Amino acid sequence: MTQIDATACVAPGAAIGNDVTIGPLCVVGPNVVIGDGCRLVAQVHVTGHTTIGPRTVIYPFASLGTPPQSTRYRGGATRLVIGADCDLRESVTMNCGTEDGGGLTTVGDRGFFMASSHVAHDCHIGSGVVFANCATLGGHCEIGDGVVIGGLSAVHQFTRIGTAAMVGGMTGVRGDVIPYGLAKGETARLEGLNLVGLKRRKFSRERIHALRRAYRKLFLEPGHFSERLDAAAREFAADEAVMQIITFIREGKHRPLCRADHTGEDEPDGAAGTE
Repeated sequence: MTQIDATACVAPGAAIGNDVTIGPLCVVGPNVVIGDGCRLVAQVHVTGHTTIGPRTVIYPFASLGTPPQSTRYRGGATRLVIGADCDLRESVTMNCGTEDGGGLTTVGDRGFFMASSHVAHDCHIGSGVVFANCATLGGHCEIGDGVVIGGLSAVHQFTRIGTAAMVGGMTGVRGDVIPYGLAKGETARLEGLNLVGLKRRKFSRERIHALRRAYRKLFLEPGHFSERLDAAAREFAADEAVMQIITFIREGKHRPLCRADHTGEDEPDGAAGTE
């Protein structure tokens, strides 16, 4: 049975599912859809064209579906869609999309967003992610499934972070981070593979060793990066995880690739992605 506190303000037109709890002093706008079993603990603000999936729990002072923090936004009915079984802690903020960016911000299922983390306009976030306290995304970022972003880290707009990658705390990410990569530092550099994440995803010892060989070929051997990329694609053509990394690199468009060395260059020779 749905329970709405007497001090909450739920606008006419809001679609509230079954077994939803809306706590004290919450504000829910007229174009909001809240799925079955959701719980808004207290003082939660949900506005705009926002849809929240079933069983998501939202803690005090979270603000969802507010207009994009973009000078290009023209007031359109853009959207925010949040998946099922997410946990949004205190003061989390998520913005709707912009007209020029596709008009949609999406968050997958089972995301854990710690206090004061932020998802900007037109971002697309996979499932099973963890954003630690104050982790922040700029607009138009793409975050893969199972990504972990450490506390006080910030990701530049249009940046991609691949599946199961990890970003360390207090890191500025201005280049694409490969799937299964580990990036950290004041300005993010690749430090290797996210071995903890790989083991949690039940990767076998053999698969991890293959990924490490591919990583060394791509980022630690001499020669032009484009040649090393082609060589790795030939050698590991049958390895799904390695080919996922190679495809990710080849599909880069907006941002340079986060590197493993410390030369001060953000983009390997021949890699996709430009400033």
